[in-house]
Amino acid sequence: MRGTRFRPPAPEPLARPPDIFTFLKGARANPLSTWTRAHFEEPIIVSEGVLGHVAVLSDPAAIRHVLVDHAENYRKDDLQRRVLAPGLGEGLLTAEGDAWRRQRRALAPLFTPKTVATFQAPMREAAERLARRLRRRGEGREVNMALEMTRVTLDVLERTIFTHGLARDPDALSRAITRYFEAIGPIDPLDVFGLPDWIPRLRRLRARPALRFFDEIVDELIEARKSLLARGGEAPRDLLTLLLEATDPQTGQGLSDLEVKANVVTFIGAGHETTANALSWAIYLVSQAPDVRERLESEVDAAGPEAPLSALPYARAVMEEAMRLYPPVPFMSRAAVAEDRVAGFRIPKGSLVMIAPWVLHRHRRLWEDPDGFDPARFLPGRRETIDRFAYLPFGAGPRVCIGAAFSLQEAVTVLARVAAEARFELRPGHAVMPVHRVTLRPSGGLPMTLRLRGWVSSSCGRRRE
Repeated sequence: MRGTRFRPPAPEPLARPPDIFTFLKGARANPLSTWTRAHFEEPIIVSEGVLGHVAVLSDPAAIRHVLVDHAENYRKDDLQRRVLAPGLGEGLLTAEGDAWRRQRRALAPLFTPKTVATFQAPMREAAERLARRLRRRGEGREVNMALEMTRVTLDVLERTIFTHGLARDPDALSRAITRYFEAIGPIDPLDVFGLPDWIPRLRRLRARPALRFFDEIVDELIEARKSLLARGGEAPRDLLTLLLEATDPQTGQGLSDLEVKANVVTFIGAGHETTANALSWAIYLVSQAPDVRERLESEVDAAGPEAPLSALPYARAVMEEAMRLYPPVPFMSRAAVAEDRVAGFRIPKGSLVMIAPWVLHRHRRLWEDPDGFDPARFLPGRRETIDRFAYLPFGAGPRVCIGAAFSLQEAVTVLARVAAEARFELRPGHAVMPVHRVTLRPSGGLPMTLRLRGWVSSSCGRRRE
């Protein structure tokens, strides 16, 4: 069975570390191309280079040390903040210190299992709308499923964050988000070398129109909701209202206007982008593995459209395996506040500590058949054998993604509905390759031929079963 597993495309690891010019060129084009074979084979690699003293961790115990046991000694590094903060502001993803702790405490009640469960109904509605859209497209039509996944995840956000809807075209917002991540994604040598922010970055200049449009939409949404609440109007109990009402349980302090805006931007931008990409990869992987597709279809057909997530263990396993092979955020890093020792290695103050899910999830020492698509590894009975710190699609420790349960519930709900409705065939000759642009997306999209399930050939043409 192992020999029949689909092995999806990925850049070939380098035989040896690149020189500085090759690294910068590769990092700008696609950072995935800069990893070496040793990174996928050794638990820890320590080096000195353009980024200073760097430790790449793929050892679960070492990762736990950095992200959990000594998390206070490892802050988000300047390179990440230079890339993300100009667009996402000082929200939960980019804030540090007391500001981050206060926001985390205030926002935690928004993402409890009980609260997240209340959003499954609007998620189903968005998935059903996607199914209707596919039916309207018709049997045999070509569809860019990467684009469809951005549309359905934005639809989910519209139904869960701002249920009064957008004052502007949702597709325009989706395009602005995509352009923003495309613009800021390539690593700028000026940031690598730590040059001052006042020196213009071409990517930031390119991102400005999309960011300005993005900001205007968010400002309009917040002001309209604040006005409604101030008038005593009946506001929906969506994430926007909950954000505006959130308070830190320790201090009773609410979020500032800038913090509310930064977190709405984070939810829309980062949350929408990562879930859309995870779903895109899942659709692609299923299309290339007939045995997986058949098992998934059998499960969703038996469970029915109103099934809770507990009735969809294989659909969840497909999503988790998709995020193993193509982690939505393929790289995270921390800067050491003070000197430390990790697994016997000295970590000087200011060192860059890298944890790359792209590498970790394909590491030869941690996974059986690491490059093969095998959702069964995440089914009950096998899932428990996976080390908690060998699989990090949402990070870990105090800064674990607060929306992880929301995102996984959304992804499984959409995947199940799509699998019940249609099958997809990749356009012949289209080369799929992951490209790292803050998140991990399929370069060139996913042009796929739509095969509606329940349609059969007859002498009279096509008819519904």
